[in-house]
Amino acid sequence: MPPKVKFQKEEIVEAALRVARRSGIDAVTAREVAAELRVSPRPIFTWYETMDQLRADVYERAKAQYRACIERGLSEPIPFLGLWKQYLLFAREEPELYRLLFLTRPGNVSGGAMEALKFSQDLARDSIMRIYNMDARTADCYFRDLWLAAFSCATLIVTDDCPYSMEEMLAIGAEISLAVCKAYKEIPGLPEGNYDKDALFQELIRK
Repeated sequence: MPPKVKFQKEEIVEAALRVARRSGIDAVTAREVAAELRVSPRPIFTWYETMDQLRADVYERAKAQYRACIERGLSEPIPFLGLWKQYLLFAREEPELYRLLFLTRPGNVSGGAMEALKFSQDLARDSIMRIYNMDARTADCYFRDLWLAAFSCATLIVTDDCPYSMEEMLAIGAEISLAVCKAYKEIPGLPEGNYDKDALFQELIRK
């Protein structure tokens, strides 16, 4: 009769996630996860042939946590500002998971900023279209522009180089959101890149 497996796969993933949250994805090794579980590495390899497979599951779990944050933000009265706030809170409260999702170059564990942008954009699109009265292309452009600004603020937080309080960053988000929304609403052809940039700047300068 084969020996009973002490730990289920879910428990191993949870332990690996705790290691990643504390020390980063590179710390998710058989030795570290086994130490977290207080066992030998053997149970890990009952479920996983390689550690890359376990790291991939950790990435999916981190993405699920991020998705929950984004959905909380989108449920607020002003969806994008709610999303902006939750995104910054995720960076502040889960810096190692933020690094995994947004600052890890694609490789054995999928990730990276552009994949995260697409994932976030897909979550936010319907809400932006409905509440801001935009078509899908304009909503995607609007989200892209604001997400890049949010990414800058969150990266400052994670690298411990942010001079702004949360309140100041939320105010910055409101300013950028208003300016970008106004631009997409009032400049024909802006989402398609079909507009006279020089003429528009000259008009603004004269005001």
